[in-house]
Order: sequence, then structure tokens, then C-alpha cells
Amino acid sequence: MARLFGTDGVRGIANVGSMTAENVLEIGRATAQVCLSQQHVSKTARRRIVIGKDTRASGYMLENALSAGICSMGVDVLLLGPLPTPGIAFTTMSMRADAGLVLSASHNPYEDNGIKIFGGDGFKIPDEMENEIQALIESGKVKEARPTSNEVGRAKRIDDAIGRYIVFCKNTFPQDFSLEGLRIVLDCANGATYKVAPIIFEELGAEVFAIHHQPNGININDNCGSQHTDDLIEKVKETRADIGLAFDGDGDRLIAVDERGNELTGDHIIAIIAQHMQEEGRLKNNRVITTVMSNFGFVKAMEKLGIEQGQSDVGDRYVLKKMLETDSILGGEASGHLICRDFHTTGDGIIAALQLLRAMQGKKKKLSSLSQVMTLFPQKLINVNVTDKPPLEEVKSIQQAIDTATGTLKDQGRVLVRYSGTQSMCRVMVEGPTVAMTNSLASDIAQVVSKSLGGI
Repeated sequence: MARLFGTDGVRGIANVGSMTAENVLEIGRATAQVCLSQQHVSKTARRRIVIGKDTRASGYMLENALSAGICSMGVDVLLLGPLPTPGIAFTTMSMRADAGLVLSASHNPYEDNGIKIFGGDGFKIPDEMENEIQALIESGKVKEARPTSNEVGRAKRIDDAIGRYIVFCKNTFPQDFSLEGLRIVLDCANGATYKVAPIIFEELGAEVFAIHHQPNGININDNCGSQHTDDLIEKVKETRADIGLAFDGDGDRLIAVDERGNELTGDHIIAIIAQHMQEEGRLKNNRVITTVMSNFGFVKAMEKLGIEQGQSDVGDRYVLKKMLETDSILGGEASGHLICRDFHTTGDGIIAALQLLRAMQGKKKKLSSLSQVMTLFPQKLINVNVTDKPPLEEVKSIQQAIDTATGTLKDQGRVLVRYSGTQSMCRVMVEGPTVAMTNSLASDIAQVVSKSLGGI
């Protein structure tokens, strides 16, 4: 059996492969078994696992399967219903549950679904625990445990989960600050933030215009949200808003639009927050963590500010791992995954938005002005199909092509060549001072990669 877990949990087409009701039930059973094997604060208290979801139609089916699997192992279930992924992580900690399971495929289309697992500490579980869950499923041993009578687990709904999360998010915004006078457009991606986000920003004083906040089970991420900002840009211009905020389907990503209708990447948002935190003396160790895919303009901006920048592999879990290793409190990805570790254990789009607004209000500047902290360098990404994946450093022709491009760019750009972790593909990325130079160098390297690795 191939590895069940990817870089962000289990994911696939709902009712097919790993995401059938039968398999999800087994994932629930195995997760419950792992929780039962962990040390617990009380020898008599019943174990509890939280389950939340986004707004996909398949969530109803998979929620019931997951709950049944967990209860069949003698573990109780707390059902939260639709709630952003970071809200489920928070509730897991708040209710002192043993684990929190999220049914979501994040920014993917509605046909997909997935499972993310948080430990009782609010952090995503490590690879070792994922491997333990998969081993239990493959061995079939998890089916041997069948409690009966009053030892069977019970499921109940937590009706105030949304209210708890709203208060949690609002508490990350300074008490002496207000959003009064600000006009904000929210694109909720017809996903998990559709209810909580408008309430949070309205209660903090903003005039809110919500779009894509009427989920029907199949419109999640459909030409909306953090990956599709056309509607958000149009609404910001139409309402003459101060800012537009776009979340993804499960609410752990944020992309912003300034008052002029210009889209800001996650790199922009991190740079703005980092600069403000540095000025206020809140940027612990004067360091931010991003991935190797962050724009070169971000690197240059941090150098100018004198902020140390650490880099991790692609994926928010690797960003967080690096943050913990270096005791950093701010990090994220260009895609909009932002982790504010002084407030939460995982990426949270709403909390990131509140910190961006905190910078706007604290500096009394428009977002377009704050975004000048960094200049986005032209970037060209070419995906090359390959038939083999030898270590790139051992392929002399590719290294020569990379060295030639790097020499041409000098200190005005960078080259990144890496294999895809999930496909037979090599990604060639070049960033440089001009579009023409960037595109030309990327094309040159891609041709060498294709020729050297048997491109198909």
C-alpha cells in the first residue's frame, strides 16, 4: 500500500480510493487506537476526539463514517460542524481532546475531500504517528478491538464551537485598536469561513461586504477564494473598500487585495507584518521563516530591513517545524499560509488578516503604501516531465545550466530546480530583474533538464 498521508494529511476524490466511507471509517478506528495508546492525564476519563469539516457535500457522508470508526473503539466524538481548520485545532486544545480531525481538501475543488489530524496540543501530528495509523490499518489489528455495552463511544454536537473560535480570533487583535471606519470585502470561498469571518470583522467595527459566503456543498473554491481573486478585486473597486481579504475553502490561507485592486501575495503580507512587528519590538529573534519558493523580492526586502530569514521545504508543516527549531513566531508561504505562532499553533487566515489590519491601523497607512516594503521580482516556473529522478547535483549538464543562469543573474535573482514530490516532474523556477531575462533563463534550463532526464 502506498503511503496514505501526503504533505497535508489524506486527500483524494470523495467516495473513491482512500476517501471512501469504508476507508475513512478505518482511519477513524486507527486514529482512535493511537490516541488510546497515548499517555492520558486521567486514568478514568473517557478519551475524546473532535471532528470538524468544511462545506463540501461529501462531508456529511465522511463525517458519519469517521465518527462511527472512532466510537467503535470506545472513544467519544465531539462534532463541530463547518468550522475553519485552525478553529478545529483551537477547539481541540480548548476542550482538552486527544485529537482533532478535519474533513477538508483545502483549496481543492468540491469533488475532493481529505483528513487532517491535529494532536491534543493543537499541532498537526508528526510523520511517525501518521505511519502508526497506516500500519494499524494495513495490519488489520485495529479490527480486533471491539468494545461493547457502555464502553462504546458516543457522539455529540458542540453548538457553541463557532462562538468560542470567534472570541479566540478577536482576542488576537489589540483591545485598544478598532476597525471602525474601514470598509472590508471578504471572499469566503463558499467555505468554512462563510459564517465566522463576517461576524469577527463586523464585531471589531468594520463595514463588511461579504462575497461567496453562501455554500451549497458544490461551490466551494469555485472561481473564488484565495486562488481566484477576480471577483474580490472587482468588489473592492465597486465598494471603494480599504482592503479585500480572500480565504481558501478551509480558512487557513489568506490573500489580500489593496484599495487600488492590486493583489498581494503571502510574501507581501508576511513582509508587512514582519516590518510592523520589528518596529514594535515584537518580532522574536528578529527572524521570519518562509519556504524556498518565496519570491526573491521578499529576500531582498528582509535584507534591507535587517531581518533574518530562514527557509524550509515547501509545505506549512515544514515552515512550522523550522519555526519551532529556530524559536521564530512568524512564517508562511507565498500561497497565503501564514503562521502567527504567538497566537496559534497552525496557519490561520483570519488571524493573519487581523495582524495585517493591525499594521494598517497601527501605522495609519493604506495597504498600497505598506506593500511597498517589497517589490515582486518577475518569476517564471516551468514544469518539465521526466522519466527518471536522479539526484540533480549529480547531473553535470543541469548543474552547468544552473551555474550559467546564476552567473548571469548575479545578486539580482535566483534559480531553483527541484523535483515534484508527487509527480514525475522537475520544476524549474527563475526569478530575475526583468521578465525577458527571467523567461529566457528558465527556458534554457528547462530544455537542458528535458534533454538530460528524458522528458516526455
